Amino acid sequence: MASFKQATFVWILLTFLLSYLAGNVMSRQIVYTVSEEVSPGTFVGNLAKDLNLKVDDLEARGLRIVSASTKNNFAVNLKTGLCPNTHTCTVSLEAIVNNPLNVYSIEVKISDINDNSPHFAEKAQYIHISELTLPGTKFPLLSAEDPDVGSNSVTTYKVSNNPGPSPELVLQKALDRERQSTMQLLLTAVDGGNPSRSGTTSVIVTVFDVNDNAPVFSKTMYKAQVLENAPIGTTILKLNATDPDEGLNGEVMYKFKQGQKGIADKFAVNNTTGEITVTGTLDYEDINAYEIRVEAWDRGQSPLASHCKVLMEILDINDNAPDITLSSLLDDVSEDAKQGTVIAFITVQDKDGGKNGKVHCSIPQNSPFILQTTQGKYYSLVLRGTLDREETAQYNISVTATDEGTPLLSKTTVIAIHISDVNDNAPRFQDSAINVYVKENSPAGGQIATVSAQDYDYGENAQVTYSLLDSPSVPLSTAISINSVTGEIYSMQTFNYEQVKTLHFQVMATDSGVPPLSSNATVNVFILDENDNSPVILPSYSEPGSFNSENIPYSAEAGYFVAKIRAVDADSGYNALLSYHLTEPKGTNLFRIGSSTGEIRTKRRMSDNDLKTHPLLITVSDNGEPSLSATMSMDVVVVESLDDIKTSFREVPVKEESFSDLNLYLLIAIVSVSVIFLLSLVGLIAVKCYRTDSSFSRYSAPVISTHPDGSWSFSKSTQQYDVCFSSDTIKSDVVVFPSPFPPADAELISINSGDTFTRTQTLPTSEKVRSMSHYLFVVKSSLLCFCYTFKIFFIRNQSGCIFLKWNIMMC
Repeated sequence: MASFKQATFVWILLTFLLSYLAGNVMSRQIVYTVSEEVSPGTFVGNLAKDLNLKVDDLEARGLRIVSASTKNNFAVNLKTGLCPNTHTCTVSLEAIVNNPLNVYSIEVKISDINDNSPHFAEKAQYIHISELTLPGTKFPLLSAEDPDVGSNSVTTYKVSNNPGPSPELVLQKALDRERQSTMQLLLTAVDGGNPSRSGTTSVIVTVFDVNDNAPVFSKTMYKAQVLENAPIGTTILKLNATDPDEGLNGEVMYKFKQGQKGIADKFAVNNTTGEITVTGTLDYEDINAYEIRVEAWDRGQSPLASHCKVLMEILDINDNAPDITLSSLLDDVSEDAKQGTVIAFITVQDKDGGKNGKVHCSIPQNSPFILQTTQGKYYSLVLRGTLDREETAQYNISVTATDEGTPLLSKTTVIAIHISDVNDNAPRFQDSAINVYVKENSPAGGQIATVSAQDYDYGENAQVTYSLLDSPSVPLSTAISINSVTGEIYSMQTFNYEQVKTLHFQVMATDSGVPPLSSNATVNVFILDENDNSPVILPSYSEPGSFNSENIPYSAEAGYFVAKIRAVDADSGYNALLSYHLTEPKGTNLFRIGSSTGEIRTKRRMSDNDLKTHPLLITVSDNGEPSLSATMSMDVVVVESLDDIKTSFREVPVKEESFSDLNLYLLIAIVSVSVIFLLSLVGLIAVKCYRTDSSFSRYSAPVISTHPDGSWSFSKSTQQYDVCFSSDTIKSDVVVFPSPFPPADAELISINSGDTFTRTQTLPTSEKVRSMSHYLFVVKSSLLCFCYTFKIFFIRNQSGCIFLKWNIMMC
């Protein structure tokens, strides 16, 4: 059908209205019919009326059309519910909406009209029939094509007003080529449409001839002359024979009559053109005339022939060209051969006498060789320059000998000089540094890369083997292996991005020459992170056996801070980008959680209908693919006033152990190193923190941000302090909490080097702190089983004074 042509697009307007079924998928079949070649915008069906649905919810519920064909020719406009066209007779579509998910099955049937005429692929068809063909023989003809279907397709064929159901030509009587060699007929194809349409093509019949004529030469005898020094390939004369038949029956081919001794060695006849050429050396002193008999044959099935005679006379001239003889030649010349090396000895002779026998020998000037004459007719081919096999592996030296006769005669001989290889090129890598990217957790034994080095030498000198160079920092024998022949590099273990991010090693390519030459390339293996670590919720909400509970006053306003959930992910990048989600009991809509901060706050004020205890389920998900998550539960208890609740501190049980002398020495060493680090850190922070009141007033509240690469940053207006961590965040040694995190009487979370967390009360209300511009630095250090904690507080009041507090605790 014409509507199926690629250049034609019909847009079909569909109006959809999908009903709402909560949480379930509904399937229903809707069928519409439309004729082909309708105008764009033609109305096909009203789904809103058929399904009794509304149109207002289409955009909000994300209505979309899905087609089973490879090209989605139907789409939906979310504003109007309209769909474009398709190219198929029956198009199956699915309309899908979300919230809840609903599926509607739609089938659009496109009916055919008789809008196409039968068409032949060729304007003319050629039939070849021998004049010996018997009457009644049938010859099939090409069929016509009609894109329409059913009764609109081709039903009848006519040849010269003789109808028939199929395109077929039948010979009714014998043919005679001499009377009529060609005939032209008209083939018509008619379809069954109403009104009917037709198409035509010409049928040209060519009658083959019968071979009944033999070739005839224009002369029965030909005479010709040729110089005895005529070069091979010289055309002497051209024979001419004709055949009145057609085709192969009229094509003439020439050949010498068999049994003529010495003719085929000196002459040849072109079997198509009849040209006689020189193929051998002619010598008047040997034979001065030749009698040649030639046959002309046609190419018929039963070939016919005729004959003629050619008298060839040889003319005597100065026909002896110089003769070049190669006395000796080195099989191979080493590319490091020295200048003056003799490559070959050449002897030049001429049978003529006098000036015709004097010979001069020469070679091209652009070669690295020269000719040196000795004793007149003897020459030496000598090396005069340097050789490089990689540039030229073989020299074809043309040696030309020319006499002084009239006309000048010469002869050229080509000497092939092979250059043997010397191992003077080391293998070379295309790049000195090769970067390889490997996903973590890839199975051991897999191929991760292929290195290749090229050696411009030949043979064994170009055979390259590959090996790994030992690296003091990387145990290559357990991590990487290489195929010495192909250069394929394999991983011997599974890599963990959280443990190893990069590998650097060198590959050496060595040839098999003597002595061997080699070169190196550096391979940089970059381990790509996979989302293989779930988020971990930080203590104290994740301590084993702990009951998570928070209290809020009944008078709490909307936005009241309840708690802050902190979590980390050992992965990096988007795999470590965490989001927080909160689930409340059905019917409760009191709390919300910051998707990126983890802060739990109230949405509204309390009411008398609210529960006193609210169980919450918090889910922390990363941004990997697939996403991994961790959950925790918390009870939020509503109290009349927080003043009635006494602040409780968790006491960490301390295991009593007696310190040995060795432990004491270790503790002293740890404290000494940490004090030095602490003093340096305090000095740096003091310089950063000491500003005038006016300078502090320019900055807004500070913010702590978590980045996908696993680092935290502290920013305050235009100032920013970064604390860089490894991707394993819970192993960090320094944590910075600027104001207003935490406020007075709030709880601070500090990170220990032993991968545990301590939750302590800081900055009691008894301290009269007038400014909330303070910083908390937690510095941890550990060795073996001992660890201790330094806590330093910088408190700045409105008068500009800075107070320093610290606390040292044993873990």
